[in-house]
Amino acid sequence: MKISVILGHPSTESFNHAIADQCIQALRGNGHEVIYHDLYQERFGPILPCEEIPRGAVLEPDIERHCAEIAAADGIVIIHPNWWGMPPAVLKGWVDRVLRPGIAYEFLEGDGGEGVPIGLLKTATAIVFNTSNTQEERESQVFGDPLDAIWRHCIFGLCGVRQFYRQMFGVIVTSTLEQRLQWLEEVQATIDRFFPAVV
Repeated sequence: MKISVILGHPSTESFNHAIADQCIQALRGNGHEVIYHDLYQERFGPILPCEEIPRGAVLEPDIERHCAEIAAADGIVIIHPNWWGMPPAVLKGWVDRVLRPGIAYEFLEGDGGEGVPIGLLKTATAIVFNTSNTQEERESQVFGDPLDAIWRHCIFGLCGVRQFYRQMFGVIVTSTLEQRLQWLEEVQATIDRFFPAVV
């Protein structure tokens, strides 16, 4: 399978980077092709120019490549921290510019954009790994776990992805090395579960 791995964290020393490394190692170990993007290291431009908004707009070559890759992906893995209940701006910009009409979704003929679009992504499974410094109970009871709603319903559900799984790790700021190693084992197990070894 061709799996797209997208990382949104500015620090190469972060646990997010460790998660991404574990995902890549696990996916390749299982015989899958990995297309990896560290958005910060690549200096991905998150600002959506108005010229890119229309369907069929002429896109920069870098954005064209991202669109082609995500359209061809059999699976998607997203890794990012929980910042204000949202993905970092660079990742939100990636969603704005790459998961676009004609690539990730399409409206029915005669629909001016007010209806419910049809998802176009061929991806069968999407996984999101998040890190947080908020206790799980507080995240759920006080904030309503907005990241789950964003990725599950607003993005992947709308784009036609049938199977979605999200895993949150925290509290990062107080975690020990032993705890982080255990979490990386969980990352490995999740990848093995959804993207098993090629037989």
